[in-house]
Amino acid sequence: MVAVGAREHLAPPESRGERLDQVLARLFPEFTRSRLQGLIEAGHVQVDGKPTKAGARLKGGERLSLEVPPPTPAVPVAEALPIAVLHEDKDLVVVDKAAGMVVHPGAGHASGTLVNALLHRVKDLAGVGGELRPGIVHRLDKDTTGCLVVAKHETALVALQKAFKTRTVEKTYLALVHGVPKAAQARIETLYGRHPVNRQRFTGKVKEGKPALTDYRVLEAFDGAALVEVDLLTGRTHQIRVHLSEAGHPLLGDTLYGAGRKPKGQGAEAQAIVGRQALHAWKLAFPHPRTGKVLRLEAPLPPDFTAALKVLRGR
Repeated sequence: MVAVGAREHLAPPESRGERLDQVLARLFPEFTRSRLQGLIEAGHVQVDGKPTKAGARLKGGERLSLEVPPPTPAVPVAEALPIAVLHEDKDLVVVDKAAGMVVHPGAGHASGTLVNALLHRVKDLAGVGGELRPGIVHRLDKDTTGCLVVAKHETALVALQKAFKTRTVEKTYLALVHGVPKAAQARIETLYGRHPVNRQRFTGKVKEGKPALTDYRVLEAFDGAALVEVDLLTGRTHQIRVHLSEAGHPLLGDTLYGAGRKPKGQGAEAQAIVGRQALHAWKLAFPHPRTGKVLRLEAPLPPDFTAALKVLRGR
């Protein structure tokens, strides 16, 4: 947990010629680099007793002083909204996010978000980024349900972000898709980026972009649909939705990447029951930021997904 107050460190000799913010990020790994840049800009960092800029080059041996102010109240308002908690301790909370709930306040969603709910539910937040708010480690789309981990303080946030970035986190999803994939299991590996025409969409059909890896296994095949288990090996925006759609099997109910696909019979009934993209963040496993012990969580299938499966199974 990041403590409020002052701390000092001598710039090591090998830091000669390096930027101040780069050196501070190594000396104080409990902070993100963007957080340190904000502290520098606000005058809370001094080099030999004088404030300076984040890009200032060091000579080595300077006295670096860092003052961490108390966190300010969060801008989002706490709201008594229902949320299901799968795990909570003094460092983090894992929730089972409901369909229709946006993770973070933004344009068109100033309230009613998961952050608003957590500000009311969690009583021991220690602050992230200088604000008394939860640290969002990763996100789920508005209509995707399931496991989502949130940090209570900055040290936990930095450790969890590192775990997600270095792929030491296991993320397993369940999806209902149009049609039945020919391969019982496969890996989809592409470059990934925004769609060149529709900027609200993403695509794996780009010449330049970030790598994206998705593994899937067909668990059950139905008439015109399938239940698929997906391991998300990278965390690109809309990645599962895009990869499965471009493989010819968009999610049931996905109006952005499955437009034009109309299921028939039981598939149509299942899609109507779900009424959203049929995607559930089923299992999540990651090293605990304090102990390093792997924490494994599982979110039960939501009622709409379960009801759709019953229809597809002919029950």
